[in-house]
Amino acid sequence: MTKKTKVLVLIGFGCLAIGNSAGQQPPISVTVQSPSTAVPAQTADQFSVGLDALVAEALQKNPGIQSALRQVEALRHRVPQVKTLPDPQVSVGWAGNIAPFSVQHGDPSSYRGVGASQALPYPGKLKLRGEIADREAEAAWWNYEAARRKLVADVKSAYFDYFAASKAVEITKKNKDLLQKLSSIAEARYRVGKGVQQDVLRSQVEISLLLQRLTVFEQQQATGQARLNTLLYRDPEAPLPSPASFECAQIDHSLDELYTLAREQDTGLQREQRMIERDQYAVNLAHKDYLPDFGVSYMYQQRPDLPDMHGFTFTANIPIYYRTKQREGVREAAAQLASSQRSKENQQTELYFAVKQQYLLAKSSEQLLKLYSKAIVPQSSLALESSMASYQVGTVDFLTLLTNFTVVLDYEVSYYRELANYQMALANLEPLVGVELTK
Repeated sequence: MTKKTKVLVLIGFGCLAIGNSAGQQPPISVTVQSPSTAVPAQTADQFSVGLDALVAEALQKNPGIQSALRQVEALRHRVPQVKTLPDPQVSVGWAGNIAPFSVQHGDPSSYRGVGASQALPYPGKLKLRGEIADREAEAAWWNYEAARRKLVADVKSAYFDYFAASKAVEITKKNKDLLQKLSSIAEARYRVGKGVQQDVLRSQVEISLLLQRLTVFEQQQATGQARLNTLLYRDPEAPLPSPASFECAQIDHSLDELYTLAREQDTGLQREQRMIERDQYAVNLAHKDYLPDFGVSYMYQQRPDLPDMHGFTFTANIPIYYRTKQREGVREAAAQLASSQRSKENQQTELYFAVKQQYLLAKSSEQLLKLYSKAIVPQSSLALESSMASYQVGTVDFLTLLTNFTVVLDYEVSYYRELANYQMALANLEPLVGVELTK
């Protein structure tokens, strides 16, 4: 019920109380507006906080996002490392005397010398290792993107939940003040003999029930505030302005369109695809392990009584244990590839369920919002007007009037809660389909 409605109701009850005490029956009229007209476009001022500002702050400050981004950077720095040749080795030595670099004259086997060697993996192995590291870095990026999208969705969900709780607190406080005035009217009618004590007691009970509900709503509001502050990397007790109002978003995509977007944009599927590519490169690398790696080394020897000597050595490993090493390595890589492929299929199945679940939640809330604004609230408002007219002529008691009045107010709280549920369902869809739906 809007502020205008409540004022009219108060005026009506005031006139009723005065008219009854004077033996008159003035006419009473009530105008109830649909809650849907009471949700203005989003405005941000010094007394409210907008959703976009909170999302931007969370993305900037949240340590989980920063951690995922640093992980991507770390893996990208790994790519050039694995594509580079192993470090060459340098050696120095002598033979003859025990003193460093000393030789024995007259002994042709005595020398001092230096050497260098370089390992050379079989052509193509370094490139494959680089591709594997690159796919791991890309998979980490999609992990970061998943964390970023989840944070945005969490902030939006917390914001809408905070919005609904704040609205419930606001409405309940207004209802409490209104019921206290109605209780005073009932008490005044009782004193002049126009009412009964039961009306007074019932109104006091309703006030106590509202206080009970107000306590629950304030706890929900405080929880939503703490949740938002946590996502924003603030102190949980940090003050948070009231949430700004917003327009209800519209679902412009069919379920099939959302499925298509999810297949193309879902971070989980993208990550699984990168892992499949990585494992395919790993299979290729495992096959290349059947081929030998090489090595080349150079040695220079200085001998005291003979000419200096230069020497070269070429090496190659022989995979003679291929049955228990290389062959098993290929089987391991192939099994890992098959596992990644099955994992992607499972991810896609789970993705379809998640998309449909949130879509159905959104459509259900959308229908309920229409029902509240076009049927339930108008019908309950008419019931309130009818009970007020009947109470005026004495055919309906005060308890019935009070019940109908409370029902209208309860539906206003339910409307804003369903509005929050609708927006939360869309926010939870956004990470799955990769497009913004809550605008």
